[in-house]
Amino acid sequence: MTEMPEPFLLEEMAQRRTYNAASDFIDGNVARGLGPKVAFADPDRSLTYAELQAKTAQFARALLALGLRQENRVALVLYDTVDFPVAFFGAVRAGIVAVPVNTLLPAEQYAYLLADSRAAAVVVTAPLAKAILAIRHRLPLLRELIVVGAGVAERAALGDVRHFDELLSGCSAHPFTAATLADEVAFWLYSSGSTGDPKGVKHVHASPVAAAKLMGQGVLGMAEDDVVFSAAKLFFAYGLGNAMWFPLSVGASAVLLPGRPMAQSVIEVMRRHRPTVFYAVPSLYASLLADPDLGRGAGSDRLRVAVSAGEALPAELGRRWREKVGVDVLDGIGSTEMLQTFLSNRVNDVRYGSAGKPVPGYDAKIVDEGGRELPAGEIGELMVRGPSAGEGYWNQRAKSRRTFAGEWTLTGDKFLRDAEGYYYYCGRTDDMFKVSGMWVSPFEIEAALLSHDAILEAAVIGIKDADGIVKPKAFLVLKTGFAPDERFFDAVKAHVKERAGAWKFPRWIEFRTDLPRTATGKIQRFKLRDEEAARTG
Repeated sequence: MTEMPEPFLLEEMAQRRTYNAASDFIDGNVARGLGPKVAFADPDRSLTYAELQAKTAQFARALLALGLRQENRVALVLYDTVDFPVAFFGAVRAGIVAVPVNTLLPAEQYAYLLADSRAAAVVVTAPLAKAILAIRHRLPLLRELIVVGAGVAERAALGDVRHFDELLSGCSAHPFTAATLADEVAFWLYSSGSTGDPKGVKHVHASPVAAAKLMGQGVLGMAEDDVVFSAAKLFFAYGLGNAMWFPLSVGASAVLLPGRPMAQSVIEVMRRHRPTVFYAVPSLYASLLADPDLGRGAGSDRLRVAVSAGEALPAELGRRWREKVGVDVLDGIGSTEMLQTFLSNRVNDVRYGSAGKPVPGYDAKIVDEGGRELPAGEIGELMVRGPSAGEGYWNQRAKSRRTFAGEWTLTGDKFLRDAEGYYYYCGRTDDMFKVSGMWVSPFEIEAALLSHDAILEAAVIGIKDADGIVKPKAFLVLKTGFAPDERFFDAVKAHVKERAGAWKFPRWIEFRTDLPRTATGKIQRFKLRDEEAARTG
């Protein structure tokens, strides 16, 4: 691991004033001789740095030729293929705001996001195009629908749309960048909706390179010879940094998986491409550990580090992964608002169960409801500051003022810092509840549950008993081969009492085949609370 000798500050980029993110991540690599090197590979195609430069220039010109102008928005509803970075950086080159969108949403959510962003164009993977076409009449500001990867038969059925490959072929590949500024908004990322409707977070051109230098290079030691594979998708902040900012910042290569990251498909990618760095969310690590094919290196004999974020990694999962795969999982936390990871464990400094310490270049503190900083050992809300913070929420002034408090960003997460400076996740602010007058973290109970041999996934909420007193209820997904009975329920209660505390055991247990999650893997506990409220009236 290489530490950054000095914190990287956003002001360093701002001093350059005129700046476009494509210049560092693409043009700079071509200029230093990496044009022939593979930048991205998916199951069917690969793209060199020179090809990435040419195609992004073509797409930038295509957008301008269609009448889009600087600061317009273009939504990207794209699977993780080599077309994603072309569309994203093509928009960025042109000074047009790229807005990656979750590919797993129902039509109503697409309608909400496209209307909220006022997207002038949508770039969509062919299998998802019908969903956008069905709501197009509800989006008067949407001028262009650009379809990626449509076959001959599909093109005839889709009707009046543009086709990505045709647009590129009709434009010059000579590189250029719009006269954008370091402080100018380059792209938006919508929050994942773990606590309600998604909010559009605005990020500037200078932020990605800051995140890449601080987390990618400073903590992960990212280098030109790395090959990275992020099972976490490009449409949200964690995946975007993993597979774009970090590798492109040093001229490394990234492997992309278009489909859902199931255990078997992930292991196949690991065996085929032999990545050195692997990124996933805790639920996928749990699924991989349950797969009998998982072995040393998770299939890659070059794997040097695994990374987890999106939700806190239970300590037991981390230990089991290290024992079975042979490398540590570096758990950390980031947010859409901060663009990437700001707390992380480090190579040779792993404290399982914790989110580690602040990434060099970021500062963190824990505060009470009045904003007073709390000492070690007390639970409060985590605040963070650093150069990759968003500019604010789109058209959400009150929420922006609450979250983006000057240099500091409130995360909405409850944390505890120990005497050695390690940070421990306790849950979302809205997820915390009191039992017997004491704050209880749902994550702490979930971690205790997940350490049981029979439990694959767990979610905990607080609900009121017949006397109106709040107590924990657990929703469990069991591993294959296990079935619940009364003795199992008693065993689980005893297990949690031993691991987490006598008052924290679940008073009720409900068994499920799956849990409500966002596409980023976060448990949507608010949906479980809503279900309980509807059930009890």
